[in-house]
Amino acid sequence: MIKNKKDKREVWDFFVVGGGPVGVAAAIYAGRFMLKTIVVGKEIGGLIVRTHIVENYPGFTSVTGQELMNAFLTHAASMNIPVVEDEVQHITQKESFLFEIVCGEKTYYSKTLLFATGSKWRTLDVPGYREFYAKGVSHCATCDGAFFKNKTVAVIGGSDSAAKEALLLTQYAKKVYIIYRGEEIHPEPINGARVKANQKIEIINKTNVTEIKGNKMVTDVILDRPFRGRKDIGVDGVFIEIGHIPLSDIATSLGVKTNDKSEIIVGTDSRTNLPGIYAAGDVTQAPYRQVITGAAEGVIAAFSAYEDIGKHEFKKKQ
Repeated sequence: MIKNKKDKREVWDFFVVGGGPVGVAAAIYAGRFMLKTIVVGKEIGGLIVRTHIVENYPGFTSVTGQELMNAFLTHAASMNIPVVEDEVQHITQKESFLFEIVCGEKTYYSKTLLFATGSKWRTLDVPGYREFYAKGVSHCATCDGAFFKNKTVAVIGGSDSAAKEALLLTQYAKKVYIIYRGEEIHPEPINGARVKANQKIEIINKTNVTEIKGNKMVTDVILDRPFRGRKDIGVDGVFIEIGHIPLSDIATSLGVKTNDKSEIIVGTDSRTNLPGIYAAGDVTQAPYRQVITGAAEGVIAAFSAYEDIGKHEFKKKQ
């Protein structure tokens, strides 16, 4: 690590906030640029490790999210890049190209920052969601699908992620409903075809869930319009897949600009409005939410940081 000559603080070149594939990919490239790099994330791996099957990452015909993440981490380890599981609590800009990052009892200093903090699951704001969370309500089929063997479950949402959750659940459940508020679900074509071909899956479109009911565990969902003459459907589990909320709070506390969805605004170079601060992946306004696109954005951030540090150091010497 680079030492600050004035006060002997250890100063990193490139500090990555977020331990998912986007942040680790960026760190790998920063390491190739010989930038002193560290990754710190509250949960190493991020949401991808809860994805059962990934089939759209080049070089891997079919791989679990955990296996893909392990490959990223192995690559980072081969370059001696520290990946630390800890929570970044507060960041302060001390001077131009010097940030103080507080993580519990540990404090770091870095010339640049990358926010690769990703997102969290969007919750369903209906009666019963909180009461039956972890009692039949879940956001993760990979985590909880096995508990619903030979049972009936519902997936709420219409995205590709919702389709993949439903397909995974058919390995356990006897019946899977996809309940979506729109006209038609909109997965990737290959997953849409798989959903249509799977006799265990039934799609209920143009419908919202207004309540989740149960006793000690989930027993029913209530719909806002009748399905086959009834507004209640008996289910044992409810899997929520209605999108994500970007984790941008720490960035905005520094003055990083976001849009009306709280997504960090970046250019095609992954730079934010503040010098020395970059963002990539699901925390940004980028239109695509895939590991491969997020990893590419992280790599671009590493390029930008390398350029910016070089320019800054050159100016200091003049």
